[in-house]
Amino acid sequence: MARRDTPPRWDRKMQQRLARGEAAALGELYDRFASLVHGLAHRVLGDEHAADGITREVFAHVWENPESYDPKQGPLRSWVATLTHRLAVQRLRTTETAALAQDGTDDTDELERKVRRASVAARADYIVTSMPTPLRTALELAYFQRRDYQQTAADLGVTADEARRRLRLGLQLLSTAHDTSPDQGGTR
Repeated sequence: MARRDTPPRWDRKMQQRLARGEAAALGELYDRFASLVHGLAHRVLGDEHAADGITREVFAHVWENPESYDPKQGPLRSWVATLTHRLAVQRLRTTETAALAQDGTDDTDELERKVRRASVAARADYIVTSMPTPLRTALELAYFQRRDYQQTAADLGVTADEARRRLRLGLQLLSTAHDTSPDQGGTR
């Protein structure tokens, strides 16, 4: 069994390749994570053009600073998502602060509520897309198709107890989207 401090092989190799300046590595990383990055940025900012800009910023940062990723701190996917979140929230704060200043108002409480809502929504999206397929599928059946646990079990070909377990675990993971720990939003 792998130790907690041993990162996945792909993550270590990718970080090493980026550090050597391999353009092909950046292409692979982009192919693997571009939709994640763009989706998270769009979820926070609600703007396609701004999400495109954040996507470029994230991959430029990774290319220019591959050593800022420490494989011992966690998966590359999580680091990229955290970096995306941080940059998108910075952009949201900047644009919203400018809009408030232009309107002549100083409603920082509303700005913070907006940032919190966007952050929770982006984190929930990330959690759902990152959770194991069996949990995600069970949640999608229950939520989008309004299936109860027995119907979900029948659709998945599992026992009712297994369907309940998957739904419970999926919901427990999803409930962490509201976690407001101090580490949230920073990069590793």
